[in-house]
Amino acid sequence: MDLVILDRDGVINEDRADFVRSPEQWVAVPGSLEAIARLCAAGVRVAVATNQSGVGRGLYDEATLAAIHRRMESEIARFGGQLDKIVYCPHHPEDGCTCRKPRTGLLEQLAVHYGRSLTGVPCIGDARRDLEAAAAVGARPVLVLTGKGRETLSALGGPPSEYYSDLSTAVDRLLAEDTP
Repeated sequence: MDLVILDRDGVINEDRADFVRSPEQWVAVPGSLEAIARLCAAGVRVAVATNQSGVGRGLYDEATLAAIHRRMESEIARFGGQLDKIVYCPHHPEDGCTCRKPRTGLLEQLAVHYGRSLTGVPCIGDARRDLEAAAAVGARPVLVLTGKGRETLSALGGPPSEYYSDLSTAVDRLLAEDTP
């Protein structure tokens, strides 16, 4: 395992019904920053693929989104981790773009960036759209129960093949699998 792809809201940071609109509103999910640092320490690159329709809705601009991401990266760095790449969809849900999950555009951007197939790459998210996008590119969909995860689990009508209470637990499992 050399790459893990994470959703942002509900996985790394707390999800907000009214959107994370400023760096000050960005609050980490407990244990998520340490989990990212553990992946990095194991030599795993960590990328983020996130829908950010707040831009398309006019709730914040791309400069504010960049500031939110700088805050996130700074907080991760405090624990010794780093994000290798962040890709995001700024579009309104009704724009019909190809990048908004569950469409695969964001993951395809990462495949091009890394020059590789995403087959089997863990993609960790808290929503059905995260799991669907991962499955569509042959990646390994992993659900966490933080953010919208519990709602997603009950809406699926049966448990997905892989789910964990939070990012920290998912990372523990992934790293244990990767240890000979």
